[in-house]
Amino acid sequence: MPVWLCVGDIASDTGAYEPLGAPVYWIHGNNDNFDAIASGDLPADLRHIGNGALVEIAGAEAPAYEDAGDAGRSPSSGVLRVAGLGGTFAPTWYDTAASDLPHPKKGTAKATELADKRRHFVREEVERAARLRDVDVFLTHEAARPFRPFPGGKGPDAGKAQINDILRSMQPRLHLFGHHHRHSEQRVEGVRSIGLDLVSRSYLVVELPSLTIHLHDSTGRW
Repeated sequence: MPVWLCVGDIASDTGAYEPLGAPVYWIHGNNDNFDAIASGDLPADLRHIGNGALVEIAGAEAPAYEDAGDAGRSPSSGVLRVAGLGGTFAPTWYDTAASDLPHPKKGTAKATELADKRRHFVREEVERAARLRDVDVFLTHEAARPFRPFPGGKGPDAGKAQINDILRSMQPRLHLFGHHHRHSEQRVEGVRSIGLDLVSRSYLVVELPSLTIHLHDSTGRW
């Protein structure tokens, strides 16, 4: 069964989620509808992966990864093990309990979105993710260090050390991230780490069990 994996920011401008016609396992970005996520009011084919959680996808075949590997341990019995850490890093809120992150209602939808601190990951979630083992694919919204977001590897380092800490401990077979909307490939903490572009520009098709990766542009060409 083909499935999609997505690294966040898939709500519409109004915070709506649409059925996508195939199973989509996803983490949230910083521009998602956190009330819908908390309530579970999502289309049936949209399966949210919580921060520090791991899901087992049975019978997965050649999943595509959008912003929307290495040889080694293969998914056993047709099960793909996927872990996630959604959202962005904010030093001010990092030591807050996830359940205490404020999300007040404001006068406009945009102001409410900016006030919703559930868009940030926190220490307890990072520590939970770092304890996971035997992970095939680790999805994050933020990049690991070093990551320079401008073409040609220029600009300030936008990576987050917390992602490095998890990769060093978890050692997944493949790491995928978004947020910067630029395709990139690097090796971080011994792990293949790929930044994903907007799906309107490119996406990946990945073969199982080898995790061999093929990059497609928006027209579907290799």
